[in-house]
Amino acid sequence: MHDADAPHLRVLRLLRDEGPVSRAELGDRLELTRPRLLAEVERLVAAGLIAEAGMAASRGGRRSTLVELDPRLRFAAVDLGASSIDIEVTNGRLEPVATYRESADIRSGPRTILQRVNELLHKARTDGAYERLDAVGIGVPGPVSFRDGVPVSPPIMPGWDRYPVRELLAREHGCPAVVDNDVNIMAIGERHGGVAHSVDDFLFVKIGTGIGCGIHLGGTVYRGVDGCAGDIGHIQVDANGPVCSCGNTGCLEALFSGFALGRDAIAAARSGESPALAERLAAALSLAESQSDDDQSEPVVTITARDVADGAAEGDVTCIRLIREGGRRVGGVLATLVSFSNPSMIVIGGGLALLGHVLLAEIRSVVYRRSLPLATGNLPVVLSELGSRAGVTGAAVLASDTAFEQAS
Repeated sequence: MHDADAPHLRVLRLLRDEGPVSRAELGDRLELTRPRLLAEVERLVAAGLIAEAGMAASRGGRRSTLVELDPRLRFAAVDLGASSIDIEVTNGRLEPVATYRESADIRSGPRTILQRVNELLHKARTDGAYERLDAVGIGVPGPVSFRDGVPVSPPIMPGWDRYPVRELLAREHGCPAVVDNDVNIMAIGERHGGVAHSVDDFLFVKIGTGIGCGIHLGGTVYRGVDGCAGDIGHIQVDANGPVCSCGNTGCLEALFSGFALGRDAIAAARSGESPALAERLAAALSLAESQSDDDQSEPVVTITARDVADGAAEGDVTCIRLIREGGRRVGGVLATLVSFSNPSMIVIGGGLALLGHVLLAEIRSVVYRRSLPLATGNLPVVLSELGSRAGVTGAAVLASDTAFEQAS
């Protein structure tokens, strides 16, 4: 890794984040002497990273030339969820030029999933989105050794432990690759283009199939010594709770997550406790049975977070209770983290963010009640602005940083 304050990195990131800038303004903004700046710009032009972009408006003297990131730059951003693949190919400004999203089961293993990722990226090239990739960034739903570019003992990703994800993507696409966990890339995405833009110290909490926390401190993601900082889904909140996918009992995500909410919602539907969910379960069963008549297979029926959210919106007492109980558990863990790290914002994202303001109000209530007034006096707890795009946005930022760092 290169020094984050290296002049070439500062030039490239400014052009990425703000678009074409004149040489004169670059020198002013980055506080570089004219000879130093001209030397950096010349080198980056020769490296194919930046290009001239016409003349700037006059500032009173001779007009300066605008420079921009080379229009041919392309980054691949991949966000793997427990049940989905999201891909964007972006230009140097991280604007998408091709987008692909499809369902996929992460448990089908790294060969199957990465083969599909590669097929989609090659399709993007065939469709004219790029001639060559300059870097690939990928997020996966489990702990990652950022240094080694491999997942490490991920609870919901059988077969992925120590799989050489970074090495294989770099070899397949002939460019640098970078691997991080999904919640870190979501935090990076929200910092780049979402509600946390320009916030240096915040927590991004992903509530989806599992629960994780991206810790953004001092303007950068804090990953911990081995890359597993923020794994709050496996904090124990109830010693007598259900067994978690990690093997322990009573973890936060065993009690409230996409999986846990679906489990509790089906139980409420079957017992008749929730009329709204019972109605949805009956409709889902009827549909599944009609679709399985041909192959005689046992119908697979699920109730999703969307069903619970819709039930709550209709005033179903049980749906509202399920969301509030989940929010209370998440809020309790976050209150501890607020007392510990004193962030300036908490952002809630992931699939269960669609539970909306019932969930948010409960989390806020517990955090504000349980944390010290000094830490919460000016602490917004808000929903992600980028939603499902937070992951691919962050993966694109990571990919661009990786390409820029290697341009020494």
